[in-house]
Amino acid sequence: MEDVLNIADVEQPEGGIVQFGGQTPLNLAVPLLNAGVKILGTSPDSIDRAEDRERFKELLQRLGLRQPANGTATSVAEAMAIAHQIGYPVIVRPSYVLGGRAMEVVYDETDLHEYVDRAVQASPEHPLLIDKFLEDAIEIDVDAIADGETVVIGGIMEHIEEAGVHSGDSACSLPPYSLSSRIKAEIKEQTKRLALELRVVGLINIQFAVKNGDVYVLEVNPRASRTIPFVSKAIGVPLAKLAARVMAGKTLQAVGFTKEREINHIALKEAVFPFIKFPGVDTILGPEMKSTGEVMGIDLTFGRAFAKSQLSVGPAGSLPTGGTVFISVKDKDKPAAIQLAKALRELGFTILATQGTADAVRLSGIPVEVVLKVIEGSPHVVDYIRNGAVQLLINTTMGKNSIRDSYSIRRAALVYNIPYCTTIPGAFAATHGIKALLDGPLAIKPLQEYHPYVLV
Repeated sequence: MEDVLNIADVEQPEGGIVQFGGQTPLNLAVPLLNAGVKILGTSPDSIDRAEDRERFKELLQRLGLRQPANGTATSVAEAMAIAHQIGYPVIVRPSYVLGGRAMEVVYDETDLHEYVDRAVQASPEHPLLIDKFLEDAIEIDVDAIADGETVVIGGIMEHIEEAGVHSGDSACSLPPYSLSSRIKAEIKEQTKRLALELRVVGLINIQFAVKNGDVYVLEVNPRASRTIPFVSKAIGVPLAKLAARVMAGKTLQAVGFTKEREINHIALKEAVFPFIKFPGVDTILGPEMKSTGEVMGIDLTFGRAFAKSQLSVGPAGSLPTGGTVFISVKDKDKPAAIQLAKALRELGFTILATQGTADAVRLSGIPVEVVLKVIEGSPHVVDYIRNGAVQLLINTTMGKNSIRDSYSIRRAALVYNIPYCTTIPGAFAATHGIKALLDGPLAIKPLQEYHPYVLV
């Protein structure tokens, strides 16, 4: 606050823009306004409506939009009561952190009690936020630009990993690769209604979840999201540049951006992780953000775009076109594991699995070789990885014991540059990528050739 005010005193600007610096400038918007700095673009009151939990709930109720059941607790007893009321699993987090820090999905009362004791000291100053966790939901990111009267969608991105993985860590596809036309139209309509109700001038990012055909609003950020550079490159429109002009007083008509860009290609964002640099770190993804960068793969089909994105993240991402796939999944994922094993077998791979997963796969008539878990003795799956006998690893877990017991498998894959999937949707995406690689070599052309025109 003091730094910004010192600059304002020297520069005497007509106003300040708070939309391009993540969460911190939004937190400063109201104090800056009270100190006499004019905020350009979306008003601080509108920002507060999106940021304040109770005002945001009222906003959604006013518009008739769905939101996962939620509550705010200032003690362990309150947290238990709220979780019991809305039903497990719940996603819990402190109210004063960024990047999903200390955020967890909790499945029962014991885990919730342990979380509160370990991760956060709930208090009136720092309440605990508790939301119903939508299992197996598809998460969606939308970026749009508005001038107070008109709203134009920049892009709709479908996350590959299911809801519960931090949006910064999930791969995502623009345009969406599995959403129906009805769902896409509903998401666009809700985005426009929210932007107009909040009187957004500039950029807005909204995170939705889709479960059983219903659309839920997870979060509204009246600012530029980390996805803006990705969307801008994917659609050929410099959204941040246009937003700055709009915040300075131009209309979307005046800057020449009045309708959503339709693209004929697929842009695939993949997160880059620093796991190899940190001994002992697990590669499982969750609500707490772990990535330190991102890459983009672009092509005319989903499989080829995904394969390119994996090549871009380094050796551990390069998808194999043959060899052995190791599969070990939690019970809930075994039906999906059977589909994966069938698809990979048809692509020419040998299937290797731990006993429980192998039994499920074998019952479907798919040949599979059984390998020991690490705790069962040698030769176990980590021995296979060290010896170069595994080319792709698919591993999903549930519960602390399962995560602990399978940690060495994921770490070995990381150390030996074996591509790995820790979610079922990620494994299916990898299968599409492998098929694309087997269909023929990847072509390369300049980014500009994907766009009929580029605004300047």
